[in-house]
This record gives sequence, structure tokens and C-alpha cells, in this order.
Amino acid sequence: MQLENKVAFVTGAGSGIGAAGAMAMAREGAHVFVSDRDGAAAATVVETISATGHAATALTLDVTDDTALTSAISQAVALKGRIDILHSHAGLQIEGKLEEVAVVDMDASWNLNVRAHFVAAKAAIAPMRAQGGGSIIITSSNSGVQYDRGMIAYATTKHAILAMTRQMAADYAKENIRFNSLCPGFIDTPFNRGFEIQMGGREKLDEYVENTIPMGRFGTVEEIADSIVFLASERSSFMTGHALVIDGGECI
Repeated sequence: MQLENKVAFVTGAGSGIGAAGAMAMAREGAHVFVSDRDGAAAATVVETISATGHAATALTLDVTDDTALTSAISQAVALKGRIDILHSHAGLQIEGKLEEVAVVDMDASWNLNVRAHFVAAKAAIAPMRAQGGGSIIITSSNSGVQYDRGMIAYATTKHAILAMTRQMAADYAKENIRFNSLCPGFIDTPFNRGFEIQMGGREKLDEYVENTIPMGRFGTVEEIADSIVFLASERSSFMTGHALVIDGGECI
């Protein structure tokens, strides 16, 4: 197993990509702290993990609460003695052009899509340094490497994640703390609701995926989970500051 005896902490892990990544890391031997604002959803993911004989702990966590986020990571370290992997995944998708996005929604996007990742990474640095290294994965999007029409809040914050991740990677490479960004394209989860609204409905979104993405389909959460395990494991030991795009060729 690629992650045997490792400890992972995942935010936004109650559904979709976060849940799939948490389950994949657990299957590879990690003890996974599954956190989500929806505590019941996190508990369901942990039940699934436990039913397959793997180890996980559920946490109710609002990552926009700095104190709660820092405390949750510190408590995980105190309980297990280390943190090898942080997958800071929770995010927000607000659709609209400049004139259509309220300032309060832009602030909410920044707080969840950038600031919360900063706080989570900051909380993981000291224990990772003490143990000799670790892997921090921050979810951006392929919207971080291209520009989506009518998605100013989402595209801006997803680009910012890449800059922040690369800066942290450069600052901590010598301490063997790796930072990489996960950049999924269209994965068929409810998180696409913002794009669905912006494009004019599910039918229009399906048409876009079929006609614009070179591979002509949505990706699956399992395909993204495989990439999460790769970034978390020693198989990516010489990779830091990278934006791993998994989007069926959309950004080409």
C-alpha cells in the first residue's frame, strides 16, 4: 500500500472529489481525517471507509472559521502524532461576470477558495517540519490555468491558488514539505451547479462537455482520486509547485 501508516487530513470530504480522495487514501493504508461542514456527510464517508476495513475519523468543520480549522488539524496531530498529507479541498463556485457578482460573494469566494487553504497549510507546517516532511495538496481547478467566460470569482480565486501553492512550494522545498495543486476539469458532481447556471442549464453543460472537451466526456471522481493518491505518496516525491491538470484535454 502506497500510504501505509500515513495520516491524512481532508477538508470538504463529505462528497464528490473530497470523499473519493479520502476513501482512496484510506484504501492505500492512511488513517484519514474526513472533515466537512456537513458532519453527517463526513460520518457517512467514514462509515463507508470503516466497512471496508480501513481507518478514518469524521469531523464537522467549517474551514472559514480560522480557529476551528487550525484546532482541528492540531487535534489530528495530537491524536495520531503526525500529519503526512493535507488535502485542502473545500471550495465555492459562484457564477457571474463582474457586474453580476456581489462584493459579498466575491469575498466569500476568496475566503473559502484561497484564505482557508492558506490557514490550513499554515497549521500543517510545524508538525510536518518536526517529522521531516509532508505533502500538501490544494485543490484549484483547470479554471486556474484558463479563463471561463462569466465566472470571474471562480477563475480569479482558482488562479490565486496556483500562485500561492507555487510560492509555498518554493519556500519549503528544502524542508521536504511539498505543495502541489490539483486541477480537475468537469467531473460529474453537484459542484458543477455554478457552471450549469452560467451555461443555461444541464442540457447546455452536457453539450459543452461533449463538443468542447477533446475526450468528449465528464471525468469521474475515481479518476481524480487516483491523482490525489499520487500527489500524496512517494511516487511524486520529486514533484513540488506543480499544477496537476486532469480535464480530458479541455485546457489545450
